Order: sequence, then C-alpha cells, then structure tokens
Amino acid sequence: MRRSLAGVALAVTSMVALSFLIPLAALVMSLVKEQGVNAAEQRAAALAPVLTLTTDPAALRESAASLDSSEHLVVHLPGSGPLGSSKAPAKLLERAQRGRESISQEIPGGWICLQPVVLPGDEVAVIENFVPEEELTRGVKESWAVMLFLAVGLIGGSVLVADRLGAKVVRSSKRLAQASHALGRGDLDTRVDPMGPPELRDAGVAFNAMASRMTELLAVERELVADLSHRLRTPLTALHLASERMAGTPESARVEAAVGELETELQAIIAAARTPLAVGPMGQGLLGAEPTAGQRSPKRAESGSGPRCEAAEVVRRRTAFWSVLAEQQERSCALDLTQEPTAVGLSDDDIAAVVDALIGNVFRHTGAGTPLGVRVVRTAQAVELVVEDGGPGIPDPDRALSRGSSTGSTGLGLDIAQRAATATGGTMRIGRSPLGGARITVSFALAPSALSGGRTRGSRRRPGWPRRK
Repeated sequence: MRRSLAGVALAVTSMVALSFLIPLAALVMSLVKEQGVNAAEQRAAALAPVLTLTTDPAALRESAASLDSSEHLVVHLPGSGPLGSSKAPAKLLERAQRGRESISQEIPGGWICLQPVVLPGDEVAVIENFVPEEELTRGVKESWAVMLFLAVGLIGGSVLVADRLGAKVVRSSKRLAQASHALGRGDLDTRVDPMGPPELRDAGVAFNAMASRMTELLAVERELVADLSHRLRTPLTALHLASERMAGTPESARVEAAVGELETELQAIIAAARTPLAVGPMGQGLLGAEPTAGQRSPKRAESGSGPRCEAAEVVRRRTAFWSVLAEQQERSCALDLTQEPTAVGLSDDDIAAVVDALIGNVFRHTGAGTPLGVRVVRTAQAVELVVEDGGPGIPDPDRALSRGSSTGSTGLGLDIAQRAATATGGTMRIGRSPLGGARITVSFALAPSALSGGRTRGSRRRPGWPRRK
C-alpha cells in the first residue's frame, strides 16, 4: 500500500509540475529574448539625437561607448563606410536607408535592430545594433535549472509525505489485522491502539468494543453454565440422601455409584467453566474473573417494571422441599417468616436459587443431626434472609466470599447469593450463629411498590417445624 500511495503521489505531482514547468520555461525564454531586443532598440534610439547634432566619427564613437555596447553599435553615415563592424545584411540596410523604416528582426547568429536617422540635407544615416544569440538566451539555462530543482524537490517532498501518511495507514491496518488474528486464535486480551485516519481509528475503537463485548458474553455464558450446574446439585443431594435410605438393598450400591458419578461430572463442569482461558491486563483471568452485576446477575426491578416476587413465599416453598431431607437426617429446622410484604426485584427462580444454595451448603458441609434455621425479616428498606446452622462455622468469611476460594467446594453457592443481593442493591454478611455455626444474612432491597405499601408487624412460624433451641 505504501508503494501504491507513493506511486500515485509521484504520478500526480509529476503531471502537475510538468504542466506548469513547460509553459513557464517557454515564458522565461521569451521574456529574456524580449528584454534583449528592447534593450537593443533603446540603445539605437538613444544614439539618434547625437547623430542629428554631429556626424563626427570620433564623437559618435564616444557616444556609442557610453551606451555599454560599442562593439555591437554601428553607425552607417551617408557617403562613407560604417563606424564599426557591421552585421546587418545589405538588403536590410538598403531597405532602412531608402524606406526610412525601422527594422528589428532575427538574423543568423542573433537579432538586428536598424534605426534610420534623417540628417540635414535630407540624407539618411542608419544606426545598427546587433544582439548576439547568447545575449538573447542569457540566464535562461540557470532559470530552467532552478525551476527543475524546485520541481524535483516538490515531487520528492510529495512522495515523502505520501509515504509517511501511507506508513501510518499501513501500520494501523497491520496492527488491526494482527489483533484480529490474535483474537481469532483465542487471545481475548488483545486490544489495539486506535491510530491513523479517522476511519481506521473508528475501526480500532469498534474492534476494542467488540473484543470487550465478546469477553463479557463468554464470561456470562461460562458463569451461567457454572450456576446451572450448581443448581443441579440440589436435587443431587436429595438423590444422595435417598440412596442412603436404600442402604442394604441390592440397588443401593448401583444408585450410589451413579449419583457419585453424576456429582463428579457436575463438579468437572463447574471447574471447567470457571477455568481462566485468558489473562487480563491486570493479571486477572478474563473468563474466570468476577463479572459485574449488570453482566450476569438478575436484573433489578425499576419503577415497578421487571421481575419481582414475594421473597417470604419463595423461602417457604423451598424450605418445605428441604424439610424432607432434614427429617431424614434428623435435623431440627426452624422457619420464621415475617408477615409483612417482602416484594423484591428478583424472580422466583432467583430467590429459589439463593435459598437452595445456602441450605444446600448446610447439608453438604455439616453432619447429620446439625440444627438448621431459616428466617425472613423485613427492615425499613430491605428484606433479610437469614440461614444459620449449628455446624463448625466458616473460619474465614472474607475468603469464603471470594468466588471459588472456599476449601473443598466450588464457592458458587455463596457467590450466587451475593450476586442476587447485589443485583437489588443489597448485601451479604457472614457471621456466627447462636446455634454455634455459620450465620449467612442476605439482604435484598425492597421493590419500589413495597416501600410505598403498608406494613403489618409480626411473624409466623410454619406448623410442624420445631423451634430453635
């Protein structure tokens, strides 16, 4: 491309230079010739007044010498020879004398000017001024050389500028092409520095936006796979407990092996989905990094639009599902639900995923018989879901809140709850439960309609559930 641009600049500039150089060269030559002829005519005319006053040869020679052209200025007096070396053809000289006509024309070797002067007695003298060829072209070659030098400089400068501009365009195009190939090979960290003409800068900005959006979409997809796989562990836990109840039967070993294999596959899917594939500019895995709530968290309801649900009702349904497993493991489970409105800006599935993740963690990380408590409390601006147990607790809450860093687990359960809370503008806290184990408090901001609605105080406990001790 650089050669093409330089060639175009060379051709265009050369044509422009020639279109001006040729007429200008002819004009310079014509002007120089015209100046020489005019000077010769003026010198001949300047000697004419002297000739009318005197015909003395000595005086005429002195006057001619004062005109700086004595070697070419000749006076033809009537009845005598010329005063000087004459170059005038006889025919032209006779024509000027008889016809008393001023003659200025080109002859071989130069230009001749004949100026007749009428003397007393009606006699005619002729003043001759010859301009050699070299006088008619003096300075022309030098002028042509200067013009040629300027033309070459102009052409060279235009080619150099075109090459520099082409280099910038080519460099920007090559970087964009290299970044595209790198992105195609899977290097999602590749970006370009927009440079060059406005069109290429726009293309660079668009490429960076596309690469960033692609990274976000891949992160969302991978996190969705991990989250869905994690949700499958809830029914998988139920299958584990069911297989334990079948212990001693011929089918129990086969069912337990199948459930274990399924759990291993789900664990592998979660691990593969969360494995970083690219390293970001700050050393973070782009696909394994924590996307923002706007990228992959549930959408928050705004101004009464979007998903919404009654959190207490969803908690009641999901706790009822887990009650069967709690009874099988002889766990005491207390459910305490507020009677006030608990509308939040999340869907039923989002709240259910949070409940399943938190209660499922209790069943996976505490032994059978460990007490469990679930409460839903409404505050002035939020709905709090509290899940607590009597297990060993969480020794490092900060590390547990870091996705994937929990010892012996994928870390997705707490992350699902934290993202859901963040999506509504809420928070999640980990503390110590009165039962002796962990206490997870997830705060969901109330939906706008719930904030403006009435409140009734009190709570209700579902019958059939033992109270916390």
